[in-house]
Amino acid sequence: MNGAFDNTETSRTIPEIQDKIDAGDAIVLTATEISARTRAGEEIKLEDVDVVTTATRGIMSGTYAVLSFKVSEPDSFVKASEVLLNGVPAVVGPCPNERLGILDLIVLGTAHSKFDPNYGGGHLFREMVEGKNIKVDVTTSEGSHFSVETRLSEIPYAKLNATRHAFKNYRAFVNPGKEPIKTIFHALPFEGEFKEMTFCGCGELNPIENDPQLETIGIGTRVLLNGADGFVTGAGTRSAPDNPNLTGFADMHDMTSEYMGGFVTSAGPEIINTWAVPIPILHEGILENILKLDKEIPLKLVDLAGRIPLCEITYGDVWDNVDLNIKYEPEKCLNCKDCLVIEACPMGAVSRGENGAVHNPEFCFNCGLCISRCRGEAFSANLGSVRCSTGGCLRDIKVTLRQSDRARAIIAAEELKEKIITGRFRLNEPVEKISWRE
Repeated sequence: MNGAFDNTETSRTIPEIQDKIDAGDAIVLTATEISARTRAGEEIKLEDVDVVTTATRGIMSGTYAVLSFKVSEPDSFVKASEVLLNGVPAVVGPCPNERLGILDLIVLGTAHSKFDPNYGGGHLFREMVEGKNIKVDVTTSEGSHFSVETRLSEIPYAKLNATRHAFKNYRAFVNPGKEPIKTIFHALPFEGEFKEMTFCGCGELNPIENDPQLETIGIGTRVLLNGADGFVTGAGTRSAPDNPNLTGFADMHDMTSEYMGGFVTSAGPEIINTWAVPIPILHEGILENILKLDKEIPLKLVDLAGRIPLCEITYGDVWDNVDLNIKYEPEKCLNCKDCLVIEACPMGAVSRGENGAVHNPEFCFNCGLCISRCRGEAFSANLGSVRCSTGGCLRDIKVTLRQSDRARAIIAAEELKEKIITGRFRLNEPVEKISWRE
């Protein structure tokens, strides 16, 4: 069911706000900035802000890339029957491109390499955006095999598509059982008996959390997807009015590699994406949602196995008074022969150097798993803990891994703000409101 935007409560329009931006008169704030002012006790009115930039960075499984590029001269083979990109299998098609020497491919972000269990579509996409060469192995319909190398600059069509991204909020997970569970929600087998907790979602920064009725986010809304200009195309799979998510796309040629990546879970590689979305403040109702803080945003703690709700906490429980960035002190490194951090890091952000571990902040997701794994306490951050009453017991459960990177999401929101102010990103009205079939 589709509908049009109801502007009966609108006190200003998106074109009016864009005109203010063009004139240099608009007030653009990030979600972090406006939350900080709210926490400081400042009363923020409609006239105090025109646009708020929001963002989220996390594991977003519903991702695929559509690629089209030349691999040989025309009539050198009939068509491809199997293609691997750095060992990651692609779906050949939808166009067969008979005898043209051109491949049309769909590559899933959650596809796993046939040769490396710790390499998947997310790793491949980031390496492509980094400009690295990728190996293309082709099996033809005639049964012959050949390999070529290419890179993103040589691939004229490369679009990243989202089927389920930017949830309004997600879940926190525990394992009440006795045995560890391999899962996409942990980089290691998830310890049982409430020993640890993981969670997803950037809370008060989340785009849809700031526009829960999708009044400004609609079909055709311009966004930044991994730093590239992209567009919302509608509601994602498993989207519902009480917990919506988005579909969208952007050109991979324009993306920023630091916003992307692969994340190795105990169930195999997953994929990371980053969204930055502007929220024009059209009326008081939108501003009211913008001003909600983490402590006012519910977060369900569920049983990992059956997704059964155990208790309700808030994003304030996991984001207030914690460290967003992981600190590494190399002088504390014990240079262990079997470094547990290197073995466990889901991003490959820690490697071995001559004198101990080497931490690469560019690849770090700030998940925090290194803190519980390092014997020398060289990695540190306050990840916090959560108090939950379940099964007749009051439990304090420590957070051991975060599957959303709030530190990088803040940077993405700041980037969007700067682009809006400088005229490199323009607000646009959606062509249609997002809705759901009854």
